[in-house]
Amino acid sequence: MRRLLTPAGTLLCSLLLAALAAVVTRRVYNDAAAVDVFKVLAAVGIATTVLTSLLATRRRAVGGLRRQFALAAAVAIAALLAATGLFVDLMFVSHHDAFFTGVVAVYAGLLGWLAGAVVANRALVDIEQIGAGLRAVGDGAREVAFPTGGRDELAALASAAAAMQTQLAGEERARRELVAAVSHDLRTPVTSLRLLAEAVDDDLVSDAERRDYLSRIGVHVRRLSALIDDLFELSRLEARDISWSVEQIDISGFVHETVDAMQPQAQASAVAVRAELNGDIGPAQANPEQLQRVLFNLLQNAVRHTPPDGSVVVRAERAEAGIEIEVADTGAGIPAEQRERIFDAFVRGDDARSGEGAGLGLAISRAIVEAHGGRIWIVDAPVGTRVRFSLPAGV
Repeated sequence: MRRLLTPAGTLLCSLLLAALAAVVTRRVYNDAAAVDVFKVLAAVGIATTVLTSLLATRRRAVGGLRRQFALAAAVAIAALLAATGLFVDLMFVSHHDAFFTGVVAVYAGLLGWLAGAVVANRALVDIEQIGAGLRAVGDGAREVAFPTGGRDELAALASAAAAMQTQLAGEERARRELVAAVSHDLRTPVTSLRLLAEAVDDDLVSDAERRDYLSRIGVHVRRLSALIDDLFELSRLEARDISWSVEQIDISGFVHETVDAMQPQAQASAVAVRAELNGDIGPAQANPEQLQRVLFNLLQNAVRHTPPDGSVVVRAERAEAGIEIEVADTGAGIPAEQRERIFDAFVRGDDARSGEGAGLGLAISRAIVEAHGGRIWIVDAPVGTRVRFSLPAGV
């Protein structure tokens, strides 16, 4: 369709329509009449196409849409009057008939212009309302309506603008929450470091106390370093600043290897960790280091929030989306109202699942999985929590 709206396409269409009109005229009248019809319509069509192309290419000089629509209507009316005048000159003998034909042509042209002006005016009102709403959003408003008078492309544009407004509001809220969470997670270690530094600088403390304070300083510095590294990694993943290479990974062997590596930490917490795999799962397309980071994050989170004598099970299976891996625990679980945000940065869930860490593990896991083309979600479970993620299957 867009090719037909180019100057060349419009000119070709006008000539084809003139030729079609000539063919119809020949069938009704004769060859001479057909030639006359083609000459008149082709001449008018060429002139109209040239004027319309000039108007389209000089929109900036013409001005607003109202002026553009008015000039386009003027071109159409001029084409109608020119064609009528030429046909009158060729085919009418009676001035009486010529006069009434001209009156009808002028009336039809003005009526067409009026009808187009009414429709264009309503469309322009919608455009102005959408523009005013977008300016309000740009000024910081987040409760702006985008009313339109129809169910057309402008209504779709208004809907897209409303969706953008909602997204902006959500992103701003998430940014405020992120700043507040980072400030909270930085305040505690920074305050502790300040107090410990003051204590170390105090001449009244003993050498043993000074060594203890220095050891505590090291713990807080490592915690801050880990937090900064995780924030940097998360921002890099969300910006798709990724330079991984993917390869075929045998999921069965990979799961068993990762579960074996988690055994010391699980045994220290008196939690049983095992893999339950039914047959050969097949390969997946992934980066092994990043995939292992995801599974370690999920296993560590599950072990941390599973009480002693509880269990954590890793399952994997083929699905329509590729390969799906699941980590299920027998902990307290995650409330349904928190499941949508549990993969956001600095969200730790309820008190039963809060504790050490800055709440970036699941956010980083989601970013890694999505960078692989998969997704991660919470599965309903009668007991505990089931976290499942998908990966593209290998060949």
